[in-house]
Amino acid sequence: MLIADVLQLIDRLAPERLAADWDNSGVQIAGEAREVSRLAVRLDPLPLALADCLDWGAQFVLTHHPLYLKPQTPNRESPYLQVLRLMLPAKAWLYAAHTTLDQTPDGPAFWLGRELNLQDARPLEPTLAPDLAALGAGFGQVGELPESLAWSDFADALAGLVDRQVWSVVGDIPGRVSRIAYCPGSGGSLIAEAEKAGADVFITGDIKYHQALEARIAVVDVGHFCLEEEMTRRFAGMVSGILAPHGVEVRFFRGCDPFRFRLPCA
Repeated sequence: MLIADVLQLIDRLAPERLAADWDNSGVQIAGEAREVSRLAVRLDPLPLALADCLDWGAQFVLTHHPLYLKPQTPNRESPYLQVLRLMLPAKAWLYAAHTTLDQTPDGPAFWLGRELNLQDARPLEPTLAPDLAALGAGFGQVGELPESLAWSDFADALAGLVDRQVWSVVGDIPGRVSRIAYCPGSGGSLIAEAEKAGADVFITGDIKYHQALEARIAVVDVGHFCLEEEMTRRFAGMVSGILAPHGVEVRFFRGCDPFRFRLPCA
């Protein structure tokens, strides 16, 4: 399949015009390959991770996180320089669907809401593109559970969906949970929006100390990795479903949560 066709497909699944103004979604490295028979998908464009993709024979690597947010120069030893050393000789392409994927209406970023069967779901922060906002594009989501749950029952249901053994919980724990808000990745900036939306609980990752101090509703920090790793896995399935009939093999490469936790002995 031609590279141009793959790029058009990704833009349909995660439109580049949805990218936030601070983001670097889209082509990260323009390779020399003109056709794709193997496409790798993974969360992070780390050097060792990309080396695995290239060893598999990928001519195109699709990641969620971009190679950089601010332009860099390869003038010192760094992960950025290591990635260039890997990708350029391999003639492979690197593409990031970052905030483009985060905001895509009914896209894989909203997998948690679908698993919780949220009703009347809407974005917490609608996109600035009016036509796409009307379709439900934006960051995060808020909606109603099919039925109210006791806090402990809700926590058990969430534990069955996220692949992490340790959470941080801040704010006021409700007796019962009816309205849920969530944002995959780092969503601390949307806590206020979740409060305004009347959410009983907000689920996200990377909550900062002062955000935690100011939280008035229950905020569950399940970590950046687990929400977006699952999102990326589902994105890989979508891409595979479209490309496989055209002879392109798509493979999802699992990542690894960089956080490790130690419980001191009593």
